[in-house]
Amino acid sequence: MTSRLLVLVLLGYMTLPTVVVIVASFNPTAILSFPPDGLSLRWYENALTYPQFRRAAVNSLLVTAASAGLALPIGTAAALALARYPLRLPAMWNTMLLSPLVIPGVAAGLGFLILAAALGLLANRIVLVAAHVVLVLPFVVRSVMVSVANLDPMLERAAASLGARPRRVFWRVTLPLLRPGLFAALLFAVIVSVNEFVVSLFVSTRVTEILPVAMFTYVVNYTDPTMAALSTLFIAATFVVVFLADRFLRLSRVFQIEERE
Repeated sequence: MTSRLLVLVLLGYMTLPTVVVIVASFNPTAILSFPPDGLSLRWYENALTYPQFRRAAVNSLLVTAASAGLALPIGTAAALALARYPLRLPAMWNTMLLSPLVIPGVAAGLGFLILAAALGLLANRIVLVAAHVVLVLPFVVRSVMVSVANLDPMLERAAASLGARPRRVFWRVTLPLLRPGLFAALLFAVIVSVNEFVVSLFVSTRVTEILPVAMFTYVVNYTDPTMAALSTLFIAATFVVVFLADRFLRLSRVFQIEERE
């Protein structure tokens, strides 16, 4: 009972700032205050019609689609290689693939900035996509590796014993069995890429900036509740995506989180 109460207190403590942001987003005045003096949707309208946000949202969709589309096959191949094949120095490869999780965002962003400047690609989305691929790759690798660990190799051997070639075994047996992990990897890749800010701030321009960078620029110049409204939309979209993924993919099973009485 005590442990459950402690968990509820911690959840409430972590959720309280989100509740404050959501409530403040309905403030009718241009001054951000809590609690609000009334209710208004004017800042949601401003968030959805502001030209810089609309352009940045399109950039976010393009960068996220490209980075997730590249990271998924690369991460899947890396996860299969680490789990199935006797690589030399597997710990080193595993550390390299997961290193973006521990490298400070400022250091990574500065490194990509120097690389982009050296290649003359500062105004190109290619560097931004490459940075996002590197940042989301650890999440893809870990998600797929869990599914590979849960995969029964006897099913693949049975297909091979019936005359199926390795390529056919992969497409007809291995890949369908990895589907929950692949969907979970895609989910985390999209969420991480859409919300990435620090590295994107270094390697994006006003034309190629994604939505989090555009939000930062807006905060520098304005102090109205538009950011609270846009943040609420982000929170709602993330909640819906994760809820649907958990409902249909059972993320607890994918990540081996068992329910205990």
